[in-house]
This record gives sequence, C-alpha cells and structure tokens, in this order.
Amino acid sequence: MNQNAEYSAVNDTVRGQFFRRVWQMVTPYWRSEEKGKAWTLLIAVIALSLISVGISVWFNTWYKDFYNALQQKDEASFWRLILYFCAIAAVAIIGAVYRLYLTQMLTIRWRAWLTEKHFARWLGDKNYYQLEQGGYTDNPDQRISEDLNNFTSNTLGLGLGLIRNVVSLVSFSIILWGVSGSIEVLGFTIPGYMFWCVVVYAAVGSWLTHLIGRRLIGLNNQQQRFEADLRFSMVRVRENAESIALYNGEPNEQQRLSTRFGKVWHNFWDIMKVSKRLTFFTSGYSQIAIIFPFMVAAPRYFAGKIELGELMQISSAFGNVQESFSWFISAYSELASWRATCDRLLSFHQAMSENEERQPAIDVQHQGDELKVQHVGLDLADGRHLLTNADMTVEQGDRLMLSGRSGSGKSTLLRAMGGLWPAGHGSIRLPAARYLFLPQKPYLPIGSLREALSYPQSGDTYPHERYVQVLEACRLPHLVPRLDEANHWQRLLSPGEQQRLAFARALLYAPQWLYMDEATSAMDEEDEASLYQALIDHLPGLSIVSVGHRSSLKRFHPRHVRIDSGHLLEQTVTA
Repeated sequence: MNQNAEYSAVNDTVRGQFFRRVWQMVTPYWRSEEKGKAWTLLIAVIALSLISVGISVWFNTWYKDFYNALQQKDEASFWRLILYFCAIAAVAIIGAVYRLYLTQMLTIRWRAWLTEKHFARWLGDKNYYQLEQGGYTDNPDQRISEDLNNFTSNTLGLGLGLIRNVVSLVSFSIILWGVSGSIEVLGFTIPGYMFWCVVVYAAVGSWLTHLIGRRLIGLNNQQQRFEADLRFSMVRVRENAESIALYNGEPNEQQRLSTRFGKVWHNFWDIMKVSKRLTFFTSGYSQIAIIFPFMVAAPRYFAGKIELGELMQISSAFGNVQESFSWFISAYSELASWRATCDRLLSFHQAMSENEERQPAIDVQHQGDELKVQHVGLDLADGRHLLTNADMTVEQGDRLMLSGRSGSGKSTLLRAMGGLWPAGHGSIRLPAARYLFLPQKPYLPIGSLREALSYPQSGDTYPHERYVQVLEACRLPHLVPRLDEANHWQRLLSPGEQQRLAFARALLYAPQWLYMDEATSAMDEEDEASLYQALIDHLPGLSIVSVGHRSSLKRFHPRHVRIDSGHLLEQTVTA
C-alpha cells in the first residue's frame, strides 16, 4: 500500500487544506438535482433542533417556578406546574421523534447520492483496476460502503449538534448572565460572574480533552483499515476454498488470519488505553459540573439574596451553558472517528484523481477497420522491457495467434490493447467495431445464469431460445434448465465449464473482433476444437486475436506471430 497516498489528508491538515477538501466533498450534494428535497429536509431538521432549544429554555423557567412552589409549600401551584410539565414534555417528545426521523431520512438520501457518485467514479476510467494494480489505496469497498455511511451520519450529527449547541449557548448565556448577579473580587465587581466561571471551566476542559485524546484520530484510522483487511482476508478464503482445501492450507491461512487479527487486537488495545484516560477525565469533568454551580452560587443563596427556585434556575442555566461550551469535549470521540473517516475518503479521492489525471503511456483509440500496433514498447514496474518498438497490423477477418515463452509479454500486449497497461510507449489503433475480450479466467457475476451468460449486458437482452442455442453449441446443454437459477457460478462451475460459458457469451454477444487470452487453457483439445469451430461457423467474418501456447490452436489461425526477445516475429504457417 502507498502510505504517502493514505496519509496525504493528514499532511493536508498541516497545510490548512483539510477543511477545504472536506467542504469540497460536502457541497456537491447540496447543489445537485436533489438540492430541493435536501434543503427542505435540512431546514426542517434545523427548525426542530431550534425548537428543542426553545423547549429547554421553557424547562429552565419551569424549574424556577416549580422549586419556588415547593419552597413555599404552594400545593395548587405544584399541581398546576405538574400539568404544565406534561404539556412541555409532550411537545419535546414529538419534536425529538420527528427530528430523528427526518435526520435519518436526510442521511440515507445523502448517502445514496454519494454512493452512486462514488460507484460511477470508481468504475469510471478503470479506477477500480488501476488502484488495485498499483496498490494506491486499501479496501475501496469499505470506503464506499462503511466510510460513506459514517461520513454522512457523523457530518450531519456533528453539524446539527454544533448548530443546536450554538443556539443553546446564546439563549442560556443570556439567562445565566441575568440571574447570576455580580461578585466582588479584590475590590473589583465582576458582573455575570457565573457566566465567566463556566467559560473558564469549559475552556480548560476542552484543552485537556484534546491533549489526552488526540491520538484517537490516527488510531481510529488504523482500526478501520485493519478491520477491513481482516474481512478481505476472510473473503479470500471463501473465494478460494477449494484450492486451499486441496493444498491443506488451513494452518497457513489460520496464521495469516491471526496475523491480521493481531493488528486489530493491538490497535484496539491502544484505543482502549487512550479512551480510558479520556473517559476518566470527561466523566470527572461531567460529575464536577453537577455541583460546581451550586458551590459558586451558594454564598448568594445562604446570604438570602436568591431563593431556591432561582438557585435551581442558575444550576440549570449553568449546566446548559457548560454543556454547550463543552460540546467539543462530549463529542471528541465522535470527532476523532469523523476525522479518521474523512482522511480515508480524502486519500481515496486523491488516489482516483491521480489516476484520472495520469496520461496513458500507450495511446489506445478505436478507429478504422484494422488493428494497428505502432512502435509499441511495454515496460514492467521494475524497468525491464517486454516489447521494444513493436509493429503489427491485423486486417478485418484475420485470425491471428500470438505465442511466446511464459513472461514474454503476450498477455501484457492484450492488456495494452484493452487500455489497462500503464507503462510503455507507442500507439494502438483498435477497429471501431463491436468487440469483446475473453480473459483466461472469465468473470461470472453472482446472480442468475442468464445474467452471467449475457454479461456485460442485462439478462433480458436476448430471447430465451438464443440462450439455449449458445449453451448447446458450447457443450453446456446440462445448464439450460438452470438459466434462471441464481448462484455463485464462479464457484459452482469447473474452470473448463467457465471457459465454455465465456465462449457461449461470445456467441451471444456476436462481436466483430474477439481478443482471447489463453481462453481455452482449462479445456481439453476436443472441447477447444469444437468451440473454435463454433465461433468460425456461427460468426462468419469474425476477426480473432488469440494468445495461446498449444500447437493444436494453429489450425484455427491462418496467421501466427511469436514474441521473441522483445520483438514481434511473423511465423510461416505450414499446411
């Protein structure tokens, strides 16, 4: 994995760019085609949040009257205030329910929009392939599913929480300033002294909280990566269960999984240690905050300057102001998690942007009716050359076989034709005609066999009779009754059956040009001959470029080109 790419977002913070880049992630949705519904929901949620602050102010006034009624043993006022409380509570409950409901609605709509955009970008420009090959970023699946979910929910939660706390801070600061009175200190009169006490109390608490818990940001980032790596390793075991079982590789796999989990374990212990210290402080801070206003206001109460109701109102107002000032403290763990999520998404965006901005080393375009390889050089990551200034022309209707020793660059040249090879030079002109690539290991999506057969088109593209015809032509008649069965076909079918299914896919798709990379390597020679003949019979005029080793393939390819010492050499075909 490229650690520089992974932690680039952290470095951006030092340069003051973190919040600008996060803002660029946040704003597109609010300007998109869904902006009308998004802003309506957001305004409704903010309004309900402000109503909740108003209800808190309402409760603060109720506290004063209620405790004064208790002190004065005023039974009529007591019961009247109890009924009054029920009315306030009913409004608070309804507001809280719909605030949560609308917030969740906005969250899932935002997540859905972001997910679709990330799907399109990840799959566009072959990002999913290049990022995997280059190791630019880990676990893109987790970043799109889990990180986007956390990003939307945490961004809204923290943002709305901040708005609510700012409004609450202003409202209760006015109340606290009005009821706290003044105090004489060293001959100086300090008006609204309770307000200044809470400011100092919260400021010291926030500073100490950051000092104790700042390691959580990096630890949360690592925890997300280690958890995703562990899940991916387990998926690898599931996907390759048969091979592992035949190798008796269970002890090796257990060691690998244990190593992955060991990273999860040790990192989580570090999180626990930091969280323990942070919780010690924040819990103590919260407990002291309960009695602190009573301690500070007690002299005025015992001096008879305020009554019990006013003391309780001061305590309530102090608690609300302190809670608002201490939002950073109470939300610190969530902020650390949000920051780690943003770092991972930003590094993912950066990796995709770098790939999109990277100029292709080999110029591949679709034009004309011939395949032309012009001055093409193919390089490996370590600088070695596979091909040097290769030239080749394949005319429409040709069937060409490309051979050579293992590692000579046959499959690499085919990848270059598909626009997948990042290192080299030259140009490739593919015909502007319907084409299809058949890799050595076919991809069969999970779903119905009909969908796997018609991939990359949808399962209802062709009539049922056509699916039956191509399966029978490719020696797969036993699969006809299972066309509508949903399964994991890549696990269920043998490698030879998978390759025959790929040939059936080619017959169904009916390309004018077919590029095959050892597409019959898992078949016996009889099946191989039958399937090549089916292509020739069912798709007259089909142009074929095949990578292969077997001499039995030569009779289906009038042209034979061999890669030798980095050069393309035309071979004489004997009858």
